[in-house]
Amino acid sequence: MTGPNDWVPAGIDVNQPSAARVYDYFLGGAHNFAVDRALAEQIAAMTPNIGETMRSNRVFLRRAVRYLAAQGVRQFLDIGSGIPTAGNVHEIALEAAPGATVVYVDIDPVAVEHSRAILAGTQGTGVICADVRDVDRVLAESEKLGLIDFDEPVAVLLAGVLHFVPDADGPASVVAALRDAVTTGSYLLISHATADGQPPEVIEAQRLSGRTATEIVLRGGTEIATYFEGFDLVEPGLVFIPRWRPDPEDPVDEHPERVGAYAGVGRKN
Repeated sequence: MTGPNDWVPAGIDVNQPSAARVYDYFLGGAHNFAVDRALAEQIAAMTPNIGETMRSNRVFLRRAVRYLAAQGVRQFLDIGSGIPTAGNVHEIALEAAPGATVVYVDIDPVAVEHSRAILAGTQGTGVICADVRDVDRVLAESEKLGLIDFDEPVAVLLAGVLHFVPDADGPASVVAALRDAVTTGSYLLISHATADGQPPEVIEAQRLSGRTATEIVLRGGTEIATYFEGFDLVEPGLVFIPRWRPDPEDPVDEHPERVGAYAGVGRKN
């Protein structure tokens, strides 16, 4: 008989909150524990729209993957993918472009192991346990899987991951290394938390994120835009998440800044 925690790899401390599991909880997932839910509820009590922010980020990712597939992209490198939930990149990509390949990359062993379990037997998908800051490893292991050919256009997805990279580790240099590895016609997707237009309680919620292994670093739109150096931003540019190519049936709230995050997609020129 299996137990409720059988999907957790050996050595994982389920008494320490995990950023990936907190995110899973906000998305309505089932792969989280009481300690994750307690931290999530504490953050939500201070910033009631945090769940909306995370769900908006996931909806943006789905819209963007459909857009990228429509542009002819058939390779997706999703770095900082987290724990899979319904409507993940591979599901959207394979529906829009049968034969597409997807490599998921995450540093959290729980996210990685559960991804591998979910994707077992799914053609064209692979999972890597690696840090976004270790670009050489990400690139080498992606090629080793035989799913990414960097001589062909690749969509590099950095959805909600760069704000976990502290300034001391040079997020701009991480993006630059990824840019240099992909060919012309490749795309870069970024969504990133920001303090722009946010009330003081957002800063306090940021402090609470420090209780997980990955503290969130809020950055301004001007700085985030510099990460797209070498890419041409597609319309509408770098905007608050709800304003990035919303579906007609999803009207944009008159205060899209409430989600507290920017989103953009660029094409390598």
